[in-house]
Amino acid sequence: MNFSGEQAMSLTHQLRSLHDGILVGIGTVLSDDPQLTVRQWRGLNPQPIVLDSQLRTPRGARICHHPDKQCWILTIKNEPASLGDLVDILPMESTDADPQRVPLMAAMSLLRERGIKTLMVEGGATVITAFLKARLADALVLTVAPRLVGGYKAVGSLQSAGCDDQLRIDPLHCASAGKDLIVWGDLQYDRQDGQDGQDGQDGVDQ
Repeated sequence: MNFSGEQAMSLTHQLRSLHDGILVGIGTVLSDDPQLTVRQWRGLNPQPIVLDSQLRTPRGARICHHPDKQCWILTIKNEPASLGDLVDILPMESTDADPQRVPLMAAMSLLRERGIKTLMVEGGATVITAFLKARLADALVLTVAPRLVGGYKAVGSLQSAGCDDQLRIDPLHCASAGKDLIVWGDLQYDRQDGQDGQDGQDGVDQ
């Protein structure tokens, strides 16, 4: 379900056109069946990428039938997949600390080796939260629609499981897009003890 207005959606498609790649989790693929293409803006399609640790992407998903690019699927499964002729499967080694998850830091290194220098992470909440916890996001663009929806959480807890990061958006900007509010800015990662660092060990359970 889409809550954003036409102007905000155009902005989303413009942002897609400005990045080398666009990434979502398997949860978004199964629930929204996105195309991850540039449609409401003039520009090139970014490389579609899916985090799918257990290879649950269905053959009928629209991402498997992209108009001009073969989707890359990051996974920890090594067995042949039935959709191998439709997508480019990139198997990765899981870590002992997180054997069921795609290791994000290693995944980002692999994507950079394959020419992805700018990446737009579009969702869902589990993926966005993992990138924030791993300190792998540089900036944030948030669309606030004038609707109240109960029970939906766009970002999970960042203060759990021993994580003591304080995440700030600085500088912070905002502007209207039709009836929607667009908020954006650079992400600043601070620790409560005043120490900075990045371990990048968080993965995404998909």
